[in-house]
Amino acid sequence: MNQKGKKKTCSRGHIFYKTSTCPICPQCWPGYRLKLQKDFPEKLSAPALRALHNAKIFKLSDLTKKTKEQIADLHGMGPSGVRMLTAALKSKKLSFKTYTK
Repeated sequence: MNQKGKKKTCSRGHIFYKTSTCPICPQCWPGYRLKLQKDFPEKLSAPALRALHNAKIFKLSDLTKKTKEQIADLHGMGPSGVRMLTAALKSKKLSFKTYTK
């Protein structure tokens, strides 16, 4: 590991360095953001979108398979992001999975 972080290579061959475990390539991110943004709230932060992407959540409807707590625990997802996602789900008459014992 160097000063910039660990050397990584994305699926498109871009070489980049990250100190975090986030696998998103900085060169590819703008394309991912446009793709992901279509179904999620416009003001959702980049870290929150990356958190969803890393968790393989690509559509609002994918959130119905996860509890609110699971989403809140994602690295990069803050309380504001959870509130935005909750409101977006509600507007489509959807909701997070409810925890059952």
